[in-house]
Amino acid sequence: MSLSHNELMEIYRRLYRHYGDLHWWPGKTPLEISVGAILTQNTAWTNVEKAIRRLKEARSLSATALRRLTHSRLAPLIRPAGYFNIKAARLKNFISFLHGSYQGSLKKMFRRRTDRLRSELLSVNGIGPETADSILLYAGNKPSFVIDAYTKRIFSRHGILGYEESYEAFQGLFMKGLPRSVPLYNQYHAMLVYIGKDYCRARPRCEVCPLKGWRGVPALGPRAKS
Repeated sequence: MSLSHNELMEIYRRLYRHYGDLHWWPGKTPLEISVGAILTQNTAWTNVEKAIRRLKEARSLSATALRRLTHSRLAPLIRPAGYFNIKAARLKNFISFLHGSYQGSLKKMFRRRTDRLRSELLSVNGIGPETADSILLYAGNKPSFVIDAYTKRIFSRHGILGYEESYEAFQGLFMKGLPRSVPLYNQYHAMLVYIGKDYCRARPRCEVCPLKGWRGVPALGPRAKS
């Protein structure tokens, strides 16, 4: 099932009335946001904040410093983010890519056309679609809609797409139905994250959800998945 522009914007308006501007994503610089996008895989953001704080305290949150850090030095610094050996390798892979292709400059990297840069990021070992799109949207201000587990849960429970559908199928739902707008994608994704945390949990709170009764579809649709 696809959604029209009007239907997608009705969801947006319902969520916006509930949450207002969320000013997402946490992070002060493009590099900090990019590092956070890699570290947040399979962990809560509070843990990522601890890891980033440790990198700052060690004066290691720069492309040059991260390049110079050995794996054995980097891994303990990001321990709070979990899977720290795996994530240290992924960070090193990203930094190697940044230096090898763009002389360590995120400004140069983000001058690259969005579709080509996305393909390049996906070729970096350890960077999947969600991480690549998070880097593009939040660090690079490029219109690439981010799909996460919350989004898949919400829209599968409303019978729009099956949870098992591909990342690309879910992303296409938004990118075909919405204008290519960084602020719109940013706010929309942020609100989906919040509603996923607040209402569309493993045990959903459908009776008080802002999307209750949207489009006349029951909150737990025929293809629901917890």
